Amino acid sequence: MSTDSEIIRRSRDSPAVFGELYDRHATAIYRYAARRAGDFAAEDVTAETFLVAWEHLDSYDTSRDDARPWLFGIATNLLREHHRAEAKVLRTAAKSTSREAIADDSDRIAAEVDAKIATGQIAQVLRDMAAIDRETLLLYAWADLTYEGIAQATGVPVGTVRSRLNRARQIIRAQFNLERLTETENHYGRP
Repeated sequence: MSTDSEIIRRSRDSPAVFGELYDRHATAIYRYAARRAGDFAAEDVTAETFLVAWEHLDSYDTSRDDARPWLFGIATNLLREHHRAEAKVLRTAAKSTSREAIADDSDRIAAEVDAKIATGQIAQVLRDMAAIDRETLLLYAWADLTYEGIAQATGVPVGTVRSRLNRARQIIRAQFNLERLTETENHYGRP
């Protein structure tokens, strides 16, 4: 199996090869964009991400075998342009944070109401969070990038990524009165 950097190198001489990179990563980029800006923008962001990547093939550092951080960096920059749509989705979800905002319908079960309230509260916390911290958190949680991958995607040092994630975690812990977790998952060492 070819590495991403090999595909990019070969694409410079044979444009059809670039399709392999698209086939390999388009689904992950789409999922990330859909979570950030909704399905209505995800297709455009995905297509634009690979268009920008194609236009900047010569700038890719082929010493990096994994192109995911580069692609997610492009997608994140494109999502900034779609920020208004994201903010609108978060504002709408945040408005539904109280039981009074949900229609009084006796057929609804309590779990649905509680889930809607929790979603609104989470959306509110994300909306109120600094944009750089929110982007870092979402690249970590939704794009499943490592600290190093996030650093590459956002163009900042790994220490800055750690600081931003720490701030985001503190905000979430404080908002939801969560205790600091001591156990970590085996796979990523994530709390």
